[in-house]
Amino acid sequence: MNNSGGIPQFGIALGALGIVLAFLGLFPDVTGIPTGQGFGVVQFVAIMIGFSLLMFGAVLYVKWTFYLNKQPNLIQGVGLRLAMTGIVISGIAGFADFLGFGSHNLAVAPEVLLGPIQALGVIGGFFIAALGIMIYAATGKPWEVPAPPIENNEPTA
Repeated sequence: MNNSGGIPQFGIALGALGIVLAFLGLFPDVTGIPTGQGFGVVQFVAIMIGFSLLMFGAVLYVKWTFYLNKQPNLIQGVGLRLAMTGIVISGIAGFADFLGFGSHNLAVAPEVLLGPIQALGVIGGFFIAALGIMIYAATGKPWEVPAPPIENNEPTA
């Protein structure tokens, strides 16, 4: 029996909260709040926070369900880093105009919009992050039991 103390359930709840937040960021009309034209900063912040919560919830669930008390191997470490890099890529691609290196930055255009290349970068970053979580989950060996520590039964002087 896995004595994880409810952390996997917290990971599932965190992931569900992330899905709801990302959904509200993508479709703000669901809340009844009047929206403006285009894609705003607050919308993208909600999507990024929601997606980040989803990824962190997935990591918590996988770690505390399958790999409790086990050190991650090298490939699992690469998967975690790939997941976090995907989140950063999505954030940078989505905030490119606000950060000043996008095609419709605030100095050039009065309205900032999420262009097709930026949207491709955001979706690509999401897929990279999901791939990293899948690599982390699939490459470990949860069936291996760690070796017990060696006890020295010799009397001390």
